[in-house]
Amino acid sequence: MNTKSRLTPLLLALCLIVGIIVGTFYANHFSGNRLSIINTGSNKVNYLLQMVDNQYVDTVDMKDLVEKSMPKILSELDPHSLYIPANDAEEANDDLKGSFSGVGISFNVVKDSVSVMGVIPSGPAERVGIMPGDRIVKADTTNLVGASQQDVLRTLRGEKGSKVQLTVVRPGRTRTMKFSVIRGDIPVKSVDAAYMIRDNVGYIRVKNFGEQTYSEFMIAMAQLSVEGMESLVIDLRGNRGGYMHIAIQMANEFLPARQLIVYTQGRKSPREDYYSDGRGSFAKLPVVVLIDEGSASSSEILAGALQDNDRGTIVGRRSFGKGLVQQPMEFKDGSVVRLTVARYYTPSGRCIQKAYQPGHDEDYENELIARYERGEYFTQDSIQQTGPEYKTRKGRIVYGGGGITPDIFVPEDTSDVTSYYREALFTGHIRQFAFDYTDQNRPALQRYTKLPEIEAYLSKQNLLEQFARYAEGQGLRRRNLMLYRSRHLFERALYGNIIYNICNIEQYIEYLNEEDPTVRRALQELAG
Repeated sequence: MNTKSRLTPLLLALCLIVGIIVGTFYANHFSGNRLSIINTGSNKVNYLLQMVDNQYVDTVDMKDLVEKSMPKILSELDPHSLYIPANDAEEANDDLKGSFSGVGISFNVVKDSVSVMGVIPSGPAERVGIMPGDRIVKADTTNLVGASQQDVLRTLRGEKGSKVQLTVVRPGRTRTMKFSVIRGDIPVKSVDAAYMIRDNVGYIRVKNFGEQTYSEFMIAMAQLSVEGMESLVIDLRGNRGGYMHIAIQMANEFLPARQLIVYTQGRKSPREDYYSDGRGSFAKLPVVVLIDEGSASSSEILAGALQDNDRGTIVGRRSFGKGLVQQPMEFKDGSVVRLTVARYYTPSGRCIQKAYQPGHDEDYENELIARYERGEYFTQDSIQQTGPEYKTRKGRIVYGGGGITPDIFVPEDTSDVTSYYREALFTGHIRQFAFDYTDQNRPALQRYTKLPEIEAYLSKQNLLEQFARYAEGQGLRRRNLMLYRSRHLFERALYGNIIYNICNIEQYIEYLNEEDPTVRRALQELAG
């Protein structure tokens, strides 16, 4: 009896195994060798890859196939979930990092030539004697003539302390020059400009929301406060965003305690609220924020927080409309998926994510063109508000579902734009002429350090006529009536590009702001 009891479990186990084997045989035999597993999407993808690897007519590089498939899979989710290959993962975040290791120059690839536009003060390149206007033709043994902007960037950057020998052609010299540069930490600034735009009004332009943006912003605020700042213009036009927590930190500086800045929520991400802590240094400072269709993500968080709390005035045009939160997830090979895990909502409860159709990324990006074509850049009445209404703390109506609509709309000014000017601008002739002019007149231009001095010098050079002759030589037929109708636009564009080439970015922005209608409207608002 005891022997039978001990054998019973063993016999049951053997019967079960035999049953599984027989069942599997018949299942495979009668189902065309289909996998006898739960038919989930992930299993189908894995099985498809196995079939391709085992049975496809030609040999397939499976790693390459997977790399190409990843972006296509994610594109079926939303426009902001994306895959970054391992080779590009580090570069993808360079603009948001506080620094990178390189030689310390800004450059442009012009006519297949790497032209040094500027050198970082006290940086590696400046220390060895590289100057603006130099052409870098080789890095060690790598020929840079004809290289793309991205390839040059990858070549010049490298590990801190590593050495690279740069072969340089300097205008006016017949022989090439060689410089041995030791790469070092190069700061990546996200605050492009900070200066007193009026006697008591500060101006700060924020390019993106990176690791050091909050620190840079607070340093700029401290400097402007010392200079007598009593109100502030924050320029977020063209700022596509960055780190959300940086925008929250900046918003906190302008809000009293316990005011909601933003909240996030997703299917697997429970609602998380972010409140001001009451320790902001500028809770009573009058502030205006400038936005346009290029302002997205973290820019919209900051603008939305100040608008919904009735803490600042938003001036410009409707923002991009990105209200999705991405979480980076890294694979073992260093590649990264930025997966949308939540939506963010402004304090009034609105999600400002504009509409999209999965798999139609091109239509999503072209939505800005659609705005232009229906006249939204020119008249406020053309703005299509498709989202629900919400209310700010004081009861003002704001809208969700498609960006931040400014409190004060400023149209794009096209009154003096002609087809001749538009063609000169879009073909790059203005930029190229300005570069060549700067290159040929660098010694004369470098005698001036202040904007009024540079403008006075350029106004005597008859640049409009010089440009018209240059452009005609490049195949752009001269049209005198259009040339003089757009004269002021041409001069502003030419002067601005030359100032950008010879000075720093802050002076360039300061020059553009002199006649910027959005900036002027912001100053009117602050003046009361």
